[in-house]
Amino acid sequence: MTNLNVQIPNSLYKQIEAKAAKENVPIDQLVAIALSAQVSAWATKDYVEARKARGSLDKFKQVLSKVPDVEPEDYDKLS
Repeated sequence: MTNLNVQIPNSLYKQIEAKAAKENVPIDQLVAIALSAQVSAWATKDYVEARKARGSLDKFKQVLSKVPDVEPEDYDKLS
């Protein structure tokens, strides 16, 4: 494990402290979970942007044109 010493606003610390108490977890564990979630979100964003850069609207339209223009079965309709 690595220790990380950061300065955060008192108001944010109070929110973290309250959430940790409510969830019955140590503050350091809550912060690690929150950081992990944010880093994962950034990685996902980077992945989606990379996939977008490789994509082609023309190829998408070409594939979409092969889909039949019919109503879905009753069990497959959105409510």
